[in-house]
Amino acid sequence: MTEFSEKQKRIQALLESQNLDALLLRRVSSFAWATCGAASYVNTAVSDGMSQLLITKNGRFLITDNIEATRLSREEKLTGQGWEIIAPDWHSGADPLEPLTRGLKVGSDSPLPGCVDLSGIITRMRASLTEGEIKRFKRLGKLCARAMEIAVRAVRPGQSEYHIAARLSHETGKRGVQAIVNLVATDERIFSFRHPLPTDKKLERYAMLVLCGRKWGLVCSLTRFIHFGRLPAELKEKAEAVAKVDAAFIASTQPGQRLGEIFKRGTTAYAEAGYPDEWQLHHQGGLAGYEPREIVATCRSEEVVSIGQVYSLNPSITGTKSEDTILVTEEGCQILTVMEEWPTIPIRINGQTLQRPTIFERNR
Repeated sequence: MTEFSEKQKRIQALLESQNLDALLLRRVSSFAWATCGAASYVNTAVSDGMSQLLITKNGRFLITDNIEATRLSREEKLTGQGWEIIAPDWHSGADPLEPLTRGLKVGSDSPLPGCVDLSGIITRMRASLTEGEIKRFKRLGKLCARAMEIAVRAVRPGQSEYHIAARLSHETGKRGVQAIVNLVATDERIFSFRHPLPTDKKLERYAMLVLCGRKWGLVCSLTRFIHFGRLPAELKEKAEAVAKVDAAFIASTQPGQRLGEIFKRGTTAYAEAGYPDEWQLHHQGGLAGYEPREIVATCRSEEVVSIGQVYSLNPSITGTKSEDTILVTEEGCQILTVMEEWPTIPIRINGQTLQRPTIFERNR
């Protein structure tokens, strides 16, 4: 069974189980999932694309306009998947969806008047990866890691955060990856903000680079730090502590484990490292896929880890953070965004040694 036909089979099973006649997919992430990687956006910042998919028990429809239809057909090759393209002129004012759904009970991947909200179910469907998606995710992890490493090694004192972010965007972009999250902070801003949008502030000694890179609809996340000159003792201590917390999260992310329990083990690791309240200042990551986080972990999360899922976990202690994207396998968690030349801290936990990235110290 091909990846596409397998997904269509899942959709038909969903319609049957929910007693629905059709499924409407509007989100960029859902569109990419259902088409095995096609892009429905023009504005990269939107959640809902310019085109949408309608799957009924007897047909598959790509609903767009005459502007988008040609690219979707020729470059995304969606006609080859058997989608019937419905594309009125952009200025017609017509609603092509209404005649296709008249009298039908429709589910949707987002809250929409007149539709059954299946957003939670669709989220889990997106995160249940096929063999082809896993192969693409592994490739994406290597691309993002390489882009990040080159960008960080190009950082120099005196560069603005805008400059650093531009280099990270350049390195991802030239590899066909979109930097859909590109955060940069330097010096005291690292200690002030968990989500630092880049500014014109110039680097003195310490920089943090955060990337969520998207390709084929899939999203990999990672964070790295660089410090010029000798690392202060307090910062070194925090870097080691957050590495231990991250290792605890990773070691706990095993098939059959409930995400809420993994979260609790992580908060316990914060306390054991001497920073019991830091987890409250930022989310700890969670299940990834076609969104940077399909599900953000909390103590109440009922999601059960399974083989073939991808997680991006990101514990942080003020001034430091540890983040990579991992794949759950039969042999354990595989780091998809590993950098072979990056300095690491070996953490011994549960009978295994996990190498977690630390702050790159560099002379001026």
